[in-house]
Amino acid sequence: MSRIGKQPINIPQGVNVSFDEKTGVFSVIGPLGSLDRKMRSEVKVSIAENSIVLDPIDKDIFSKSLWGTYASHIINMIEGVSKGFEKTMIIEGVGYKAEVSGNELILKVGYSHSVNMEIPEGLEILVEKNKVKIKGFDKELVGSFSGRMRKVRKPEPYKGKGIRYEDEIVQRKQGKRAA
Repeated sequence: MSRIGKQPINIPQGVNVSFDEKTGVFSVIGPLGSLDRKMRSEVKVSIAENSIVLDPIDKDIFSKSLWGTYASHIINMIEGVSKGFEKTMIIEGVGYKAEVSGNELILKVGYSHSVNMEIPEGLEILVEKNKVKIKGFDKELVGSFSGRMRKVRKPEPYKGKGIRYEDEIVQRKQGKRAA
């Protein structure tokens, strides 16, 4: 039994939800934007007035695993279009900085060149000193962009220089000892 899947999902005020059974597309429209997700036919989606109920059609392991997964996706979609998601990245290092220019995020993180990252549609980037805030209504888009940003210069364990998440703890190592 899926603990997440068996609970009904509440639909907040101002959010419209629809499911097309022929194409298998689940749509959520809210004040911040709209999201669509294609779903397989192993899980039945029932929309009532203020709630969504998911049920697996078959009782096999694959259907049960999709049951909880789709429930999580729907919860994240509803939360995204109503509240939004935000991740904060911290840039540490002497001379390391970030700036937004048009539709690009320009990172200067110790390479001989600057790294230009194109900002996907639906994301808002705010830069203040050494912090970069990534805001958006699609949780996957916010997470993947912040992951790609971190991958440009991962935090190193000796001085802690690099790009890291705000809540990430970098395990520091001791440097070489003098004999």
